[in-house]
Amino acid sequence: MPKIKTNSSAKKRFKVTGSGKVIAAHANHRHLMRKKSKRSKGATLGTTIIDESDHYRALTLLGIGSNH
Repeated sequence: MPKIKTNSSAKKRFKVTGSGKVIAAHANHRHLMRKKSKRSKGATLGTTIIDESDHYRALTLLGIGSNH
């Protein structure tokens, strides 16, 4: 069996914490910032733990889905 390749776009977007949670940057913080309120811009700073429904999908794209 060949090794499973890590999805290149997923490795740029997701990181796995020591406890096995998957973190990613908040959405809606890339462009068109001039029309967004300070509150919405501040709320999207930093990273967040991705939703449980997407957790397995992200781990699979990272090539570690079967281990967790």
